[in-house]
Amino acid sequence: MTSDFTEFVHETAARLHRTAVLLTADRHLAEDLVQTTYARLYASWRRVRRADNPVGYAQVTLTNVYLSHRRLRRSGELPVDATPEPTPHLESPDTAMDVLAALRELSPTDRTVLVLRYWEDRSVAETARDLGISETAVRARTKRAADRLRVRLADHSPIPDARTP
Repeated sequence: MTSDFTEFVHETAARLHRTAVLLTADRHLAEDLVQTTYARLYASWRRVRRADNPVGYAQVTLTNVYLSHRRLRRSGELPVDATPEPTPHLESPDTAMDVLAALRELSPTDRTVLVLRYWEDRSVAETARDLGISETAVRARTKRAADRLRVRLADHSPIPDARTP
């Protein structure tokens, strides 16, 4: 059991960490959330391993851990004026910092919808299912959040059009 789980972690760690960084805009908090996600997955590994899509199961768990963290607000950490390191897949460090700053301005749910839809390339139906909201709510949140990012990032690379499914 442990070797299967270890292999799973090696295969999924970079992807889950990237998603967590995009959700939180904080590399340290992202690491904590990924660690919590893996702890939950390990506790139910027999069931996760038998799932049709263990990676999808892990992504849903990460999303739930993030949203739970945002709702509870139990964190005793204080925000600082340090800019997080840019994510490697964006065009330039300046653009990455601008995107992370713009994402930080969105509500946790709107940020999660955008990350799942565009960075994780999930469909409206998958995003709605993962977040437990209607497809209409996903479309509305996607449009509103993407419009806010477009305004904020007008001088940078284009943000995907929220009307595309």
